[in-house]
Amino acid sequence: MKTLTFISTLAFFSLAHIVLAETIEDKDLASFRQGEKIAEQQKTTPIAKPIVNDVKVARNYPMQPPIIPHNVRDYQVDLRVNKCLSCHSRKRVGDSQATMISVTHYMDRDGNFLADISPRRYFCNQCHVVQHDEKPIVDNDFVDMDKLLKAKAKQ
Repeated sequence: MKTLTFISTLAFFSLAHIVLAETIEDKDLASFRQGEKIAEQQKTTPIAKPIVNDVKVARNYPMQPPIIPHNVRDYQVDLRVNKCLSCHSRKRVGDSQATMISVTHYMDRDGNFLADISPRRYFCNQCHVVQHDEKPIVDNDFVDMDKLLKAKAKQ
């Protein structure tokens, strides 16, 4: 009985897949390629220039990771080396004058402080990104919480 149910379910989904595949027209697939033919080489867009003025940018919401105000292209961050720590670790900020890593990066998941950076916070570019001088891909109508509270207070 179970085998028969399994085979009939498999047949149903196989048939549904075939029917759906036939309903997708070439124009739908072309929209994914933005009208380009697969065999043609597309012109690549240049890499956007990072903002490298070393000016700290205000955060838009509490607990937002700060953006990186300098270029990190070719920075090595892997299991053996983390170039960010050469300036931002506790031991190096005196020499580099860089912002020290937050103390939260020295805590494990249970809230215990560690002697060195927590492995879960080791890969900086998981949360921190470089700001680029580029037009946003999508419009953003984000309004900071302080502005919302001020607008509500005026009402």
